[in-house]
Amino acid sequence: AVSPIARDILETASVTGGGGPGGPPGGKHVDDPYFLQPMEGVDGTGYRSSWWTQFYCILWRSWLSVLKDPMLVKVRLLQTAMVASLIGSIYFGQVLDQDGVMNINGSLFLFLTNMTFQNVFAVINVFSAELPVFLREKRSRLYRVDTYFLGKTIAELPLFIAVPFVFTSITYPMIGLKAGLSHYLTTLFIVTLVANVSTSFGYLISCA
Repeated sequence: AVSPIARDILETASVTGGGGPGGPPGGKHVDDPYFLQPMEGVDGTGYRSSWWTQFYCILWRSWLSVLKDPMLVKVRLLQTAMVASLIGSIYFGQVLDQDGVMNINGSLFLFLTNMTFQNVFAVINVFSAELPVFLREKRSRLYRVDTYFLGKTIAELPLFIAVPFVFTSITYPMIGLKAGLSHYLTTLFIVTLVANVSTSFGYLISCA
């Protein structure tokens, strides 16, 4: 506020807006660069860059924000491995009799509940924490809402694939579920879908 540049800008603004009742007199020549010029390269939607450019930049920035906190990723994976080992120890070595089937049913229930609540609470503060930055950049027409949402979610997708992989890879053989690569891959696919649907639900709560 007290710098020479600020005083110069204030003087220019006063001269530019002068001439009215009660205002400072006008008359000083003001160069064109002081006035707002039409933005070059802006399409009909009002954005300077294309949809793909916006998406790429948001994806890259979100990916860097994931990488800048590797300890959080390690803690998530370690927590998942410990919970999976605990569940595998409780239901270790089930056989296909009446008790075993009931126990396997209980273990599958823990599969779903662990993947659901863990992933919902992992993202429940994502958008609310970044809301001021998002609103400022959105009002500046830097990017669209859809590019921000897709870039943000895809950047975090590898973690939400790695967590079900670690969990299923530990618990599946410990419990003694049906042997065979195809059965394991089917289970991994379903658990991964459950985890990502839960993540989407967490995003819904965060946006709300």
